[in-house]
Amino acid sequence: MSVSKPPPPPSTSHLAIPPSSTSAPSSSATSPSATPHPAGPPPPSPVKISMQEHFAINVCPGPILPIPQISDFFPRFHDYPCTPPPPREKKILKEETFNGETGVGYKDGERRLDNDGDREEAVDSDDEDTYLGTLEFTLLFDQENNCLHCTINKAKGLKAMDSNGLADPYVKLHLLPGASKANKLRTKTLKNTLNPVWNETLMYHGITAADMTTKTLRLCVCDMDRLGRNEFIGEVRVALKKLKEGENKRYNMGLERIAQNKDANNPTVEQGAVVAEEERGRILVSLCYNTEKGCLLVGIIRCAHLAAMDSNGYSDPFVKIMLQPDMGKKSKYKTTVKKKTLNPEFNEEFSYEVTLDQLAKKTLEISVWDYDLGMSNDFIGGVELGINASGQRLRHWFDCLKNKGKKVEYWHTLTQQGAPSGDKPD
Repeated sequence: MSVSKPPPPPSTSHLAIPPSSTSAPSSSATSPSATPHPAGPPPPSPVKISMQEHFAINVCPGPILPIPQISDFFPRFHDYPCTPPPPREKKILKEETFNGETGVGYKDGERRLDNDGDREEAVDSDDEDTYLGTLEFTLLFDQENNCLHCTINKAKGLKAMDSNGLADPYVKLHLLPGASKANKLRTKTLKNTLNPVWNETLMYHGITAADMTTKTLRLCVCDMDRLGRNEFIGEVRVALKKLKEGENKRYNMGLERIAQNKDANNPTVEQGAVVAEEERGRILVSLCYNTEKGCLLVGIIRCAHLAAMDSNGYSDPFVKIMLQPDMGKKSKYKTTVKKKTLNPEFNEEFSYEVTLDQLAKKTLEISVWDYDLGMSNDFIGGVELGINASGQRLRHWFDCLKNKGKKVEYWHTLTQQGAPSGDKPD
């Protein structure tokens, strides 16, 4: 019986090399005097980690948060329906720390829509003590021309609304009650600033002394967002009854949250009646009797706050005038059509050849219409001036007859009763 000779030991026999799992059978036969070791459990397989964890393990101790994808910010780019990603835990912890209490941080995406409903303003639900900034502006009421001048000067310390820590602010104005596109004005938008300077003057026409006692001016500061809804930053409100005629009053007010304005959206019955009366708008008319030519000059200057008759929220207004009793074709005139506006400016003048004695017995009918191509025009409102009128309309007619050769201008409220009788829209 022959026994195989064991291989000679390596030259570096003084170094002990730990046996590996792959060389276990050969190492057991290296020396006949070596005592066999019992076979132990196999070593665990190497831990598999992602590339993100590999690079973050030494620079980001603590839990590793998922990286938001670009599609999370633009859900409409998904090729398939998906639920929006959950709010990041890091964002919630930051808000809780800011609020100073545990469990009161708000989640992302809590919004409230503005009540005017025209692509405006999602509201972030933040702490009530959040500083929103201040707005500086100047108001001037010109009673002679029935104008309210609103100069928006600047804002300071606005709340950051964009990811770059800045905002794209603008200011929009409404007259309350009855906020609509007819009485909406807005400034230009300034990019990437929290301290914008506008120095821009906006003007409301057709504002009477009676309006100044019942109306409230609302100024909203908003952030323009091209990819979504414009965001509401804050607002201020000024009761116009506190503004004196001819006084150029400067205001510097802190912006407030829209949630504090519930009472103004619920006017009393008396205020509601005023709103219903003014829903159709107003018109500025000038009258002048020229004694040299023996004619009445009627000027249609402008309209303000007209009712919207089209689906886009605007109208295409024009004005028709007629001197009654009917004088034939010479008694009917019509202005040009102004497209897509609720505050048109006409500045057109028409002439009626009539003696002063005959004029005292006549009635001037003025009506405002919305032009519709291929369809019957929509009646917006009208007004009648003459001896049978009352109130401001009668006063306007008397001032024209009394002040011959002088142009007399008055604002008149449009009503349903002013519609021309027996005249169909053309």
